[in-house]
Amino acid sequence: MGYGAMQLSGPQIFGPPKDVAAALAVLREAVDSGVNHIDTSDFYGPHITNQIIRQALHPYPKDLTIVTKISARRGDDGSWIPALSPEELTQAVHDNLRNLGLEVLDIVNLRSMFSIHGPAEGSIEAPLTVLANLQRQGLVRHIGLSNVTPTQIAEGRRICEIVCAQNLYNVAHRADDTLIDDLARDGIAYVPFFPLGGFTPLQSSVLDDAAAALHTTPMVVALAWLLQRSPNMLLIPGTSSVAHLRENLSAASLRLPQEILLKLNQIGLN
Repeated sequence: MGYGAMQLSGPQIFGPPKDVAAALAVLREAVDSGVNHIDTSDFYGPHITNQIIRQALHPYPKDLTIVTKISARRGDDGSWIPALSPEELTQAVHDNLRNLGLEVLDIVNLRSMFSIHGPAEGSIEAPLTVLANLQRQGLVRHIGLSNVTPTQIAEGRRICEIVCAQNLYNVAHRADDTLIDDLARDGIAYVPFFPLGGFTPLQSSVLDDAAAALHTTPMVVALAWLLQRSPNMLLIPGTSSVAHLRENLSAASLRLPQEILLKLNQIGLN
């Protein structure tokens, strides 16, 4: 159970947060609660989220893994602009290193930018080769992929070792069911982003009923379902609230009964 830092910057993931002290408190509470995996990117803010992480946690605990992603930059208006040239990718790695205060990045995810709405086919060989070269230079320990298709993951694995894949997936959006099982067999972590629906929060009477029966919230049930979905599932729910963080983390100790699991399994298949 990790933590996604995207919500620590301002509205639309741009600019500073309204309350920097609250952002610092969330990060410190997460690590104090046992979270040892933080997902971030230097294009959150831009730069601001990583600077807040550094302010809150540096020097970092030895067991903390910080995962970032590259392939985009932000316009002055907050727009998302593909940044996939060798120079831009190299600069992105150095920006992450500088703003996080690190000499080497634990994991860097290359995010496919063929479509901002979801995975779309297209070769990732050129940008991934640049990232693999930066890994050989000792700036990156491990490489992952984000917003990608099974074909792109297969292409990536021919170029370098891929340790994780990060795509949209939750109890109601199940397009990656087969991919998750395939990656689990190969020991590759699957990291679902928007595990609670993202900008359109999950709503389901099945989730509501399960939450009432288990005396918890629908969102905790949705996270617990993901944790029981597959052994390679690594969650990174994000929040800017300590109270919400604690609620999210409670999913790690919730075991869903089989009859509830069966009902939840049907949500994304309808």
